[in-house]
Amino acid sequence: MPEPDRPSLVTRFEARAQSVFLRRLMLAAALAGAVAALAQAPFNLWPLGLLGLTGLFTLSRVARGPWPAFWIGWAGGTGYFAMALFWIVEPFFVDFARHGWMAPFALAFLSGGLALFWGGASMLAHRLGGRALTWVAALTGAELLRSYVLTGFPWALIGYVWAASPAAQYAAYVGPHGLTAAALAVAVSLWRLGTPAWTKALPMLALYAGLIALGAHLARPLPPGPEAPVIRMIQPNALQHQKWDPDHVLTFFNRQLDFTAKSGTGPDPDLIVWPETAIPWALENAGRPLEMIADTAAGTPVVLGLRRFDGPRLYNTAILLDANGQVAAQYDKHHLVPFGEYVPFGDMAAGFGIAGLAARDGFGYSAGPGPRLIELPGIGPALPLICYEAVFPQDVAAAPARPRLLLQLTNDAWFGQFSGPFQHLQQARMRAIEQGLPMLRVANTGVSAMIGPRGEILNRIPLGQAGFADAGLPAALPPTPYARSGDWPVLALVVIGLGLGAIARRRSPAPHRPD
Repeated sequence: MPEPDRPSLVTRFEARAQSVFLRRLMLAAALAGAVAALAQAPFNLWPLGLLGLTGLFTLSRVARGPWPAFWIGWAGGTGYFAMALFWIVEPFFVDFARHGWMAPFALAFLSGGLALFWGGASMLAHRLGGRALTWVAALTGAELLRSYVLTGFPWALIGYVWAASPAAQYAAYVGPHGLTAAALAVAVSLWRLGTPAWTKALPMLALYAGLIALGAHLARPLPPGPEAPVIRMIQPNALQHQKWDPDHVLTFFNRQLDFTAKSGTGPDPDLIVWPETAIPWALENAGRPLEMIADTAAGTPVVLGLRRFDGPRLYNTAILLDANGQVAAQYDKHHLVPFGEYVPFGDMAAGFGIAGLAARDGFGYSAGPGPRLIELPGIGPALPLICYEAVFPQDVAAAPARPRLLLQLTNDAWFGQFSGPFQHLQQARMRAIEQGLPMLRVANTGVSAMIGPRGEILNRIPLGQAGFADAGLPAALPPTPYARSGDWPVLALVVIGLGLGAIARRRSPAPHRPD
């Protein structure tokens, strides 16, 4: 009987050993990604988040080829998004008997799908030599891409590592993606402390520490002045499984009327704001409820969210109600949640005879025409943002003119009571810092808050409580550098970083080896 070919056995043994080693690296990367996600709300452990990113960079340098690099990056992203986006299971628990079984699949598909951006970035960085610069540029580019591709999903950006730190103030200069690049650069410097060239990292780390300290100086709050308009936030705390229940809708409606009528501890409000879909009636059938709201407000304008039909089309709308109960202005949400508010390509499918998916036929919401301002009497122009729209820096930057304030109406009852509402609030704070504008955020179940132009929370209604709060509107700051430039400077830096990596790779074509 012939003996096995020894070189073949050795090759198979090496392949098996490499496969086992790669799986261990992927597990370590997933754990590092989960640690990095602890920088997100509600944990806000930003130093630990930076260490998690350091671990990801360390593991990326161990990869022995483009595809191992991809899988390490993908595993790190999966761990990160599974930890950061765990709240995505909450909507499926509203009607657990019907939808609960979908929750783990939703988390797995969303985490694994978003991690493809990280996997691709890791592979690209490896092909360009695995240098620190290319890794930072590639992963920053990946976060940019996921913010725009297929309508985008920039939730839990790496840049939000800094949201609970003084460095959040630099969002006014470089935006969230510039903060992403900064977080990755700090992670690389921390990694360098473990190499023979560790002394080279000390000046950079000292610079980063100085910038963080300067950020604390920039974060000084700007309290409202004595003549600041007063805005009342109304938070009914309508739990999602009760919100549309006929046995409870009048309870929540009357609760909001009571909060509207109550006397505060200070001057009467100049504006009253109810949350997203605050009443169960569509605009066309809400004549009497709107009159009741106007009568209760006693001449004070009211902004509230509700649904609106235009033929068969359904819109998620915010309206400004004047003292006579008439609609003085309205805004239709334009950036909808895929598969949550509409089915992508549903209208196209209807053209091929596939019914039941088209927004034009009333199956899901239709998108409004885009960002627009509404003029608030005695206050000035406001940019309405309905729920999900406050997640997108580019939507805020797309306003047709600079507003006096950002106005977010949302229903975070879908997000549960743990991480989702706090991450949504965190992103609202970042929008305020980026634009140098105050933001009034009114949420059905919380957290409702008046946010200053430096991201400081001046007043709030806690999560899971029914109530109202009056808050003075702080002055807006001058337009920030990021408000003027948007994401273009960061995109240019990403292209330059990858280009320099490609040039360095050509000059040093030796295959990548870990340090």
